[in-house]
Amino acid sequence: MLKDKFFDEIASKITEAIAASPAKDMEKNARAMMASAFTKMDLVTREEFEIQQEVLARTREKMHELEARISELETRLHANNPQDAL
Repeated sequence: MLKDKFFDEIASKITEAIAASPAKDMEKNARAMMASAFTKMDLVTREEFEIQQEVLARTREKMHELEARISELETRLHANNPQDAL
């Protein structure tokens, strides 16, 4: 019982010492610098990235459909007007 109180008191003192030490200030400064750097990098979240990835996939699919439709219309146009094919 006395040992537990002793160790709890030591742990408390160590925690207080770390909180008041320059190490805590260095941690705060490092976090602030990293946050600033990430903001400047204009990063996106994983969710935003995945949404844009889905939009791009749908856009590509639509583009392929439209390319196929144009090709089909060109084929029909040239079939109806063979002299235009030259």
